[in-house]
Amino acid sequence: MSATAQTLRPPSRLLMLMEARAINEFGAFLGALPLLSLAPRGDGHPVLVLPGLITSDTATRPLRSFLKSRGYAVSGWGQGRNYGLRPGVQDGLIDRLVEMHETHGRKVSLVGWSLGGLYARQLAKMMPERVRSVITLGSPFAGSPKATNAWRTYEAVSGQSAEDHNPQFGGAMSETPPVPTTAIFSRTDGICAWQSCVEKPGTHAENIEVQGASHCGMGHHPAIVYAVAERLAQAEGEWKPFDRNGWRAFVYPDPAR
Repeated sequence: MSATAQTLRPPSRLLMLMEARAINEFGAFLGALPLLSLAPRGDGHPVLVLPGLITSDTATRPLRSFLKSRGYAVSGWGQGRNYGLRPGVQDGLIDRLVEMHETHGRKVSLVGWSLGGLYARQLAKMMPERVRSVITLGSPFAGSPKATNAWRTYEAVSGQSAEDHNPQFGGAMSETPPVPTTAIFSRTDGICAWQSCVEKPGTHAENIEVQGASHCGMGHHPAIVYAVAERLAQAEGEWKPFDRNGWRAFVYPDPAR
C-alpha cells in the first residue's frame, strides 16, 4: 500500500451527517424512472448485485428491479445481511457465481456496493472466465481499511480486524481485476474516502464520478443507476470507456480533474 493510501483519512463528520440525503436520493430515483427508462436495454446476460456492510438484498432491490426491467437476469447475493467475510461467505459467493454462470450459460456481470464491490473485485480475480465485467459503487479497495467511517462497525459485526485480508480470496485488494472494470465514486461520499474508491485507469479499467452523491444512496442515485445500466449494456468483448460527451459532461465530471 502506498504512503498516500496509508495517510488517507475518513470523510469529515459533516459529510457523514449529510448521508441522510440518501432518503432524498431515493425520492429522486422514483421521480426519475421515466427518464431512466431511456437507458439502453441489456442483452439478457446475468447480473449479480452484492450489498454493502450490514445491508442485505433489500437495499439493492431498487437497483435490481430497474436492471431487471432493462432486460437482465438479475440476482441478489442471497446471504442475508452482509456482516463481513465471515466463515461460509466466500464459499457462498463462489457458489452463487458458478450457479448463475452455469444456469444461463453466459458470463456474469458483478455489481457491488461498498463492501459488496470488494467481493465483486476479488471474485473476478479468482474466476475471470466466469465474469463479464465488474462495477463498484463507492468501494474502498485502494486505501487503508480505516480510511472509512465504517471500520469500527465492520469489526463489531464481523469479529475481525478491518485490516485482515484473506490472500486466498483474490489476492491484493487494490489490484485491478482482469476483466472490464468500472469504479463509480463521489467526492461527497460520507462513509469512504473517495480517493480509496478510485481505480487505476487502464485498457479495460475506468472511473466514473457522480457529483453530490451520498454513500448510502449510491444504489438508487439516478445518475449512478443510469451509469450502471449504460455500462452493462455494452456488447461482450466490445468494452469502451464511458463517454462523457454531450449532456453527460454536466452530470459526470472528469474523474481525473
